[in-house]
Formats: sequence, C-alpha cells, structure tokens
Amino acid sequence: MEKSAPIFRGCYDNHHFCLAILFSFLFCSLFLSFRAPNKALTFKHLNPSTTTNPCFGRYVYIHQLPSRFNDDLLHNCHTLTRGTDKPNMCPYMQNMGLGPQILTSQGVLTNNTWYATNQFLLEVIFHNRMSKYACLTNDSSVASAIFVPFYAGLDVSRFLWLSNLTDRDSSGRDLLQWLANRPEWKKMWGRDHFLISGRIAWDFRRQRDEESYWGSKFRFLPESMNMSMLAVEASSWNNDYAIPYPTSFHPSDDTQVLQWQRKIRHQKRPYLFTFTGAPRPELEGSIRGKIIDQCRASSACKFVDCSYGVERCDDPVNVIKVFRSSVFCLQPPGDSYTRRSIFDSMLAGCIPVFFHPGTAYSQYKWHLPRNRTGYSVYIPVKDVKQWNTSVEEVLLGISESEVLAMREEVLKVIPNIIYADPRSKLDFFEDAFDLAVKGMLERIEKVREATRRGRDPSIGFADEDHYKYTFSQSYS
Repeated sequence: MEKSAPIFRGCYDNHHFCLAILFSFLFCSLFLSFRAPNKALTFKHLNPSTTTNPCFGRYVYIHQLPSRFNDDLLHNCHTLTRGTDKPNMCPYMQNMGLGPQILTSQGVLTNNTWYATNQFLLEVIFHNRMSKYACLTNDSSVASAIFVPFYAGLDVSRFLWLSNLTDRDSSGRDLLQWLANRPEWKKMWGRDHFLISGRIAWDFRRQRDEESYWGSKFRFLPESMNMSMLAVEASSWNNDYAIPYPTSFHPSDDTQVLQWQRKIRHQKRPYLFTFTGAPRPELEGSIRGKIIDQCRASSACKFVDCSYGVERCDDPVNVIKVFRSSVFCLQPPGDSYTRRSIFDSMLAGCIPVFFHPGTAYSQYKWHLPRNRTGYSVYIPVKDVKQWNTSVEEVLLGISESEVLAMREEVLKVIPNIIYADPRSKLDFFEDAFDLAVKGMLERIEKVREATRRGRDPSIGFADEDHYKYTFSQSYS
C-alpha cells in the first residue's frame, strides 16, 4: 500500500488522471473476461446498464431429454394417431415438421412458402425453431428460462382413446421425475421451466381418475404445476398460455411476408361471409347448426362442409381459396373454444367473427391486438341461439370504411400468427415463435422479481381463474 498511496492521493489533485487509471483497470478486466477459456457467455457477467449485449435477460437453456420424450415419437410416427380413423402422422414430419411442400396451387398461394402442415405438429416446429434461437446457452446457470422439449401432445395422442389411465399418465410422470432430479430444477423449483403442446391444454387436465374422463392428468401433477405450458388453446389455469395454431404459411424471409400481404390486400371477395367446418349436434349448446342453417339460407354466404370428407378441408389450397374470397369468416367454438381456422382465415385477409371470448380474446394475448373491435366482429352466442340474431344483418350493418380498416388490421397481424421456416429467420418481423418466447421470458422474470422481493412465487402461479373466459372480465 505504501507504493500505491501516492497514485490514489493524486486523484484528489487530478481527477482526470484518476479516471484514466480507473478506465485502464476496467479495460483490462473486460479483456481478460473475453479471453477466459470456454466462457461463451461472458457478457452476462457485466452490469446490464453498461453493456449492449442483446441477449442479456434472454438466454434459454434447452434440456437434453432422453429420446423417448421426443425423437422416438417421431421415429415411431405411425403410432401417433392410434385410436382414430385419421391417417398416421408420418408424412407430416417432413421439412422439420412443416410437412410436404405445396408445389402446385393454381396461383392461390405464393411459391416456396407453403406446406401441408398438420395442426398437431407445433411441438416439433417450435423445438426446431428453438434450436436456432439466437440466445441459446449451454450454461444453465445463466439462463433466464429453461425449455423442456417434451412432445406432450404427440405422446398423449397415442393413448387419448384408450381407457388405461396408467398409459395416459406414464410419460408425464417419468418426465417430471427426470426433471426433478436435475440441478436446473432446484434453482426455481421449475418455475423457470416451460414446455409446449400442439394440443389444447385441456387434454392434460383430466379432472378425475376415471376412465370416462378425457385426457391425462399431467398438468395437475405437483412438479408440472410449477412449470408453464404454451399450447394452442390455454385452460383456465394461470400457468397455461395460448399461442397460435400453425398455419401452412412458413416464410423464410421478410420479403415473402410482404409479398403475401400485397397479394391479398386487394383480393376480390365475392362472399360477404363464410363458414368452413362441420356441425356438432352431439355438443349441447353448440351454435354451429344454426350458423350453418343461416349460411345455407343466404346467397351472400359460402359454406364449406368439412364433415366426413365432403370437401377437402385439410387442403391449404382449397381452404385459402375460400377464405381469400370472403369478407368475414365465422369462427364459432367447435370441440373446444379455439380453432386453427381462426389463423387460416386471418392469413387470407378475412375478418374473423367470434361468438365466444374464449375463442380468441381470452386466449392469444401476446399475438392478437388488445383492441378487439379493430380487427374482428363479436356476436354473443346467446344472441344467435336464443334471440335468433341474423348474422348476415349484423355484417351488412358494418360500413365499407370499417371493413377496410379491419382488414388492414388483420393484414398487420399476419406476422404475429405465423411460424417462419425453422431453417431460416425473419429479420424485421417478429413471428408467433418470437412473441411466445418473449412472453414466456417476461412471465418468468416477474416470478423471479417476486422472489427477490420476498414474495412466495407459488402465489397465483398455478391458480385457476374462473373468470378467464367470461366476456365481462376484459371485453365488456
């Protein structure tokens, strides 16, 4: 200290000299940190206010799960639809889960960007996108979030139509046991972990251990309740979050998005409204029958009957051709609140008409505009079912200027609801994957901040919100 004392005493007389010494010290420290061997993420050790590191607070660690939880399911794809009359999933595994590329569309679609994508393969698409995520880390201690690439929907699809509850629940139980034994789990006891399902969240929330009850109980198991799940439809529990169904449009760059938006902006639309779907006579309270009757009775409506293969509703060319010819597209609930058709129709520039808040407004809060009247029309179920409201009259009452404004909002939303080709990335636009990861990181950071403030992170984390799907909560 005797030799150093004169230098530091000089700081009182010459503060510029002192600053020079300080900056020299910081520069040397920074240089040495960059030279540190096997430290790919040295940026994270810096104060975020003094670094421009774009990944700060965004690092994600991917668990390397045993192959039985993901890759083996793809290799045995012929088993994934057991118990249904639908063909197996194997053809849809092509192109990293996008499915077979559509090579001929008679001018309906744009070239090299459309695929026959199965709506249940979002887990595979998302995992492939995550593997190319810009802020991955192999050091879990610096990760802001932990991604669990369990193909939950594909796994449970093998057993949903079977009565054996043990089979339905076994993979989920085994996965949670594996996770709970990992050192990453103990950091936040799983509350920084998230996974994705290509099926609706309700498929994992069996209410009772009775064979007549649908689904697995995966999301009710204690460890699972500490994780968040992204699903194409969220349940009423706070640790489930909805993200869009995959459409068939998977652009590889921004210009392809702009090209598609230009193509459909001034598309001629001879039909005032369209309904593409099938009736649900077995579902009490379904309004699909009334909607189909009204559509068939109107010369301004196009009905595409998807029951029993009457029309090729799984062909993206046929579906988009109808949607791009329609001003409004009716989106009543089906087997559950939501439908892939919501996103197919909006992709074609068709304004969605909703009949229940749980179909979109209470679901896709990271991806759809908060101003629901800016891009959609809402007609309450009871108005159609009890009061026999004419859908055609409601839609005819919307002015042309309002229609043009809503369509423009729908076009703006398109980047938010598509999943770019996993083999590339968009530079300007954020797609559905980007928004989902951003939303999950924000969710986990709030939990982390609550912990830092001494609050119990379990409070509200996995609670059920009984008002989640009521219109009065947020959309009155």
